[in-house]
Amino acid sequence: MVTEGNYRQQSRLEDEIERILGFYYPDCLDDTHGGYVAQFDEATGEVYDRESKHLVATARFATNFALADRLGGPEWCRPAAQRGIDFLLDTHRDADRGGFHWLLDGTDPADSRRICYGHAFVLLALARGSEAGIDRATEELEGVYDLIDERFWEPDHGLCKSAYDPDWTSAEEYRGQNANMHTCEAMIAAYEATGDEMFLARAMTIAESLTVALTDDTDGLVWEHYTAEWEHDFEYNRDDPTHTFRPWGYQPGHQIEWAKLLAVLSRYHDASWLVPRAVELFDAAIDHGWDDDRGGFYYSFDLDRDPLVTEKYSWEVAEAIGAAAALADRTSEERYLDWYDRFWAYADEHLIASDARNWYTKVTEENEPVPTTDGVAVEPGYHPIGACFEGIRSLE
Repeated sequence: MVTEGNYRQQSRLEDEIERILGFYYPDCLDDTHGGYVAQFDEATGEVYDRESKHLVATARFATNFALADRLGGPEWCRPAAQRGIDFLLDTHRDADRGGFHWLLDGTDPADSRRICYGHAFVLLALARGSEAGIDRATEELEGVYDLIDERFWEPDHGLCKSAYDPDWTSAEEYRGQNANMHTCEAMIAAYEATGDEMFLARAMTIAESLTVALTDDTDGLVWEHYTAEWEHDFEYNRDDPTHTFRPWGYQPGHQIEWAKLLAVLSRYHDASWLVPRAVELFDAAIDHGWDDDRGGFYYSFDLDRDPLVTEKYSWEVAEAIGAAAALADRTSEERYLDWYDRFWAYADEHLIASDARNWYTKVTEENEPVPTTDGVAVEPGYHPIGACFEGIRSLE
């Protein structure tokens, strides 16, 4: 384990990003179909599926490489990012019906539902690509914003719908906070890339709708699932608390991820509620989700604030690292740096899988790694790289 405090150094965080990417690169480059391969065994690095291309994985890979290039990473980062941008726009995008396929088999559509969550990550990838100087990302950024605005945005609620069928003829009744949280994240990134106030305004509207207006009935906590009228749905997926994208229960990882986003927004907007709400959500995640005995965040807790799914997902700790760094910057309180170091120490001991520095997706309650399954992967180091990035810009 590294000496406490090393992760406060920019050079260490930049090295961490390069090492995480090095676990995937160059084997992640698919020279047969284009785009990337995302299905890696987390312990061995072996590729177990070269055909499946998930929209979220493609966008996250492109985001990772673009961020690394912007931070002065290896020369291969820029062409790797360009590859992802091109694959999103040329292959994932449906030229006839508009929007982006959720899943491809090679280059053939395998699931063409129009999912807001995936479109948010396309916008994020284009924003980070634009910041890295990729012309095509800059040229397409506003068009993807317009698509999200036209198809998903519900102005009466200040939030986005979740999904459509492939022809855009029928919207799903379900509404979810997760897609909106990542849409907010993408809007912040688009504002950072362009300085255009429309992106900031949209990010602020989503943030206030979800973390202020809709938390009156939940004692300040962010709930995951809603009806078509944006009423809390406490029964949706109640029997499926480990669903990949829509698990039942409160997620401490999302409370603390919102804490990070609100702290970042406070850099660009002077709304007085941003930092106080960020602090409240950070504290709630710790109070209800952190395992004081063994470390790590339980995946979820129930309506009584008791642990529900006790496995621990690495993305939660990565988001906590970013939140602690951002709040240290915005409040100047030492306790956030203490938590920042504590989160990194836990990750070093239990989540980082090898010398290549890739992270396990999850560990057991006792912090034993859970073996990689054969499912389609969507997490090519995106969350830990995001933690490093937020550390760099918050602590510099």
